[in-house]
Amino acid sequence: MSQASVQVGSSPQVKYLLRIGDSCLILAQRLGEWCGHAPILEEDLALANMALDLLGQARALLTHAAHLDGQGHDEDQLAFLREERQYLNPVLMELPRGDFAFTQVRNFAVATWMLLLWRRLQSSTDPEVAAIAAKAVKESAYHQQHAADWVVRLGDGTAESTARMAEALAQLWPLFNELFDADAVDAAAVALGLGPSWAELKPEWTAHLNEVLADAGLAHPKASAYVSAGRRGVHSEHMGHLLAEMQYLQRAYPGGKW
Repeated sequence: MSQASVQVGSSPQVKYLLRIGDSCLILAQRLGEWCGHAPILEEDLALANMALDLLGQARALLTHAAHLDGQGHDEDQLAFLREERQYLNPVLMELPRGDFAFTQVRNFAVATWMLLLWRRLQSSTDPEVAAIAAKAVKESAYHQQHAADWVVRLGDGTAESTARMAEALAQLWPLFNELFDADAVDAAAVALGLGPSWAELKPEWTAHLNEVLADAGLAHPKASAYVSAGRRGVHSEHMGHLLAEMQYLQRAYPGGKW
């Protein structure tokens, strides 16, 4: 017998935290897929460790979101027992891992965004969020530097590595827009002092991206007006497959402990 799905409330505070926590959770799942498949042993370990960092951040945020939601759920239930439309991560995080170039471009873009977000969240009026951010900001700084080094190394490398980086950048470019798509949830978070509007992060994020792309010798793809809607629960076709793997054990063995 499979375990019943859980529902979460619609308060802006809970949604704001779930958007960040789900981003960490889903990207951790994708990075974990590199374990045993990275091009060199050092990267096998590095990507797995970054996935663990993200899981720790997700666990802390989902625990706090569950507490604020007040329905008696825990972080495991929120991680494994929600339906697809209840996950609020940007679509960018759920895309299949792709090749190593794709992973490093995505890692750099997301780690830069998360670093800027965690820095702001250290000043949150919610002391639990501020404490989570104080630890996470150090982890994201490492993730950003690691990915930036690879973006430059591969972008300014061989003809093949340069071509793969350009292809990955073109594929991911339209998906970056969702990282800065502000709405009423962001406005409520700003009003409460919980955290910044994601749109506020774009100028500094763009500056970091431009600097690294210049060092890598990579050109900007054409601007796109497309904005994906994962933050509102509208996901790509890849999300269902990812959740099927993530949720299988919890749903097959309800309440299982080990």
